[in-house]
Amino acid sequence: MTASGLLFVLGGLCLGMIGAAIWLLRAQARQDLCERRVAAVRRAAVPGMTTPAGEGGLPLRLVAGLGALLSRSGILPASTLAELEQTLVTAGMRQHNGLALFIGGKLLLLLLLPMVAYVVLQGTNIRPTVRLMGVGMSAIIGLLLPDLIVRRRRSAYLKAVGRGLPDALDMLVICSEAGLGLEIGLERVATEIEPAHPAIAAELKLTSSELRILADRRIALTNLGTRTGLEALKRLGATLIQTMQYGTPLSQALRTLSTEMRYEMLMRFEAQAARLPVLLTVPMILFILPCIFIVVGGPAGLTVARTFIHH
Repeated sequence: MTASGLLFVLGGLCLGMIGAAIWLLRAQARQDLCERRVAAVRRAAVPGMTTPAGEGGLPLRLVAGLGALLSRSGILPASTLAELEQTLVTAGMRQHNGLALFIGGKLLLLLLLPMVAYVVLQGTNIRPTVRLMGVGMSAIIGLLLPDLIVRRRRSAYLKAVGRGLPDALDMLVICSEAGLGLEIGLERVATEIEPAHPAIAAELKLTSSELRILADRRIALTNLGTRTGLEALKRLGATLIQTMQYGTPLSQALRTLSTEMRYEMLMRFEAQAARLPVLLTVPMILFILPCIFIVVGGPAGLTVARTFIHH
């Protein structure tokens, strides 16, 4: 392809993207208006509730509009969209347009990275086959990179929730023994623990809001575990449901659960410590033993070498 032909193709793509951007801005403006009205109704129903984060600037709005258009087009199955949304929620990405941003970003990377790779490789002396492979690899990277980022963020978020849960349970025990109710206790614990463990604070705040909104409190406590999939949060929700259903003392049940989680954390630390000798075997063989052999056998080797040199 000649340089003029390449410029013509790139110009056509730019014009098409500008037209699509204008159309998406109009559609996104209508959607933002509806979402602001819904958020206003929610803030009136739940005191202290803020507007969802993640509005972003013009580029993010364009990406979200593209993702929303693709998700509403019916190309992606409803089960896939539900699974993606659950994954984003588990990763702590709970913006109202988080799914649209994810889909739009994935589509843009899938389209733009091959174009960038093609333009970069076009001016090199690489063979056409290798150039085509580079463009294909960039497309694969653009398709898989958002999934990798979300998985890493999900793993980090779940670890943060697991680290803060025992401390949150101890504080919840103190609040229950002080006579605070479940909703007020969860909100108080979330406020106090947020500087140290913001992940578990976000979960407790959301659960406290759901306890005020939902008619069935058991649904809110069940959602505490199903949002993240952590077994510890599922046990906490089941324990709270049991105390409400059978009238068992809340502080006693929480104290027992906190003791169990502390013991499980200690067992995990002991298991990690037991793995250290095995993990240190390879560095010892590669770095320490050669040094020992040099120190021990070095003088003898030098003596033998000196003897052969003199003879």
